[in-house]
Formats: sequence, C-alpha cells, structure tokens
Amino acid sequence: MATSKRSPCPVACALDLIGDKWTLLIVRDMACGKSLFKEFSASPEKIATNILTDRLNRLLESGLAEKFNLEQSGRDAYRLTKKGKSLLPVLSAVAEWGLANIKGTAARMKLVEN
Repeated sequence: MATSKRSPCPVACALDLIGDKWTLLIVRDMACGKSLFKEFSASPEKIATNILTDRLNRLLESGLAEKFNLEQSGRDAYRLTKKGKSLLPVLSAVAEWGLANIKGTAARMKLVEN
C-alpha cells in the first residue's frame, strides 16, 4: 500500500483508501456475514476476481480486515477488524442517504452483530 498521500486532508486520505466503487461493498458484505472469497464474488455487483483480490489485499494491508482460517473447512476467510467495524456508521449513513435520495433503491442486506 502506498504510504505517500496526495494531501493531508482527512477526506482525501479516506477516499484514497475506501473511495473506489468496490471497497465499501466488500466491507458491506463482511458486515453482513460474508467471509469467503467465493461469497464476495457472488455479490450482485459482480466484482471481477482480480479486483476483488486487490481490494481484499488493500483491506488487509490497511488493517480494516484480517484473514483467518475457517476451522471446519480449512479455507481462508476474511473479517472486519475493530478499525474496519468503525466504518459501519459511515456505511449506514451512505445506505440511508441512498434510500432517501435515489429512487428504486432497497435495503436487502442486514448487518450482522458480532
């Protein structure tokens, strides 16, 4: 992950990390209980596997997510860290704004408390 910042502005720095069109959707999926690569790639937005791999690596490198081993299957899985969970109010605010201001939107996923 690049350590140089284009500016010290906290909005710019946050957008550099989570401002692309995929990262918050992966955070959403983790917050809704998904943890496996195949679960993320099956989301309705149809993220390409190379982009998914890149965004998961960014989330890991930035400390927003961590990789763990699912004991029952031995597969690698992903989950939000405390830092990653601190994005949930932001995600909720974006969802609420979308519901209120973009015709045809619907909340179809529910955040998992963990």
